[in-house]
Amino acid sequence: MIPDLQPIFAEYEKLRASCDAVFERIRHDHAQCVTCKEGCSDCCHALFDLSLVEAMYINRAFQQAFDYGPQRSAILTRAAETDRQLTRLKRELFREEKSGKSPEAIMEEAARIKCRCPLLGDDDRCLLYQARPITCRLYGVPTAIAGQGHVCGFAAFEKGKSYPTVYLDKIQSRLEDLSREIGRTVNSRFRELHEVYVPLSMALITNYDEAYLGIGPAKPEK
Repeated sequence: MIPDLQPIFAEYEKLRASCDAVFERIRHDHAQCVTCKEGCSDCCHALFDLSLVEAMYINRAFQQAFDYGPQRSAILTRAAETDRQLTRLKRELFREEKSGKSPEAIMEEAARIKCRCPLLGDDDRCLLYQARPITCRLYGVPTAIAGQGHVCGFAAFEKGKSYPTVYLDKIQSRLEDLSREIGRTVNSRFRELHEVYVPLSMALITNYDEAYLGIGPAKPEK
């Protein structure tokens, strides 16, 4: 049986709310630069992975919002196809790394790859908007991770000028802490469970059950 993870999800929601507040503050102070609007879906084609806590939270939100019906089936079909596409892309990038391409060059190449999110509707609006990942929530303002800055290509922030920046390293650290707490709460036999990152497509199609979380003794091999 999976223990109650709601206290951990509540902490994730607090982190998410703080990120929303930062975004709104930057948008208020630099309204002419933040060009996010309903129907703009550039961020919905970006490649990024989710921590365990965020993947499980979004999986739960999806199950609650789409528990049955043709729309659920359509989303899962798109998610499966997207996941296969991402698997092929990651294999290609891995081969390039083995052939000597620098990590920086590979990251730049990955940043240019566009892949439509399976939760993006035909009207270019998110089908799970209220539960969308933190990366999506911060996409329209300047961010930095591992010393590398990023800003949406449609934003009007001017190159060379100084603007408030969201440092994602701290957010990722907090997400990792919450993911680690999931491992402790379920008493997982997988010591590195908190280090598992997956794209949103995989988060939707994964069954986060006792076997996945490593609850209880491992089944003997036949």
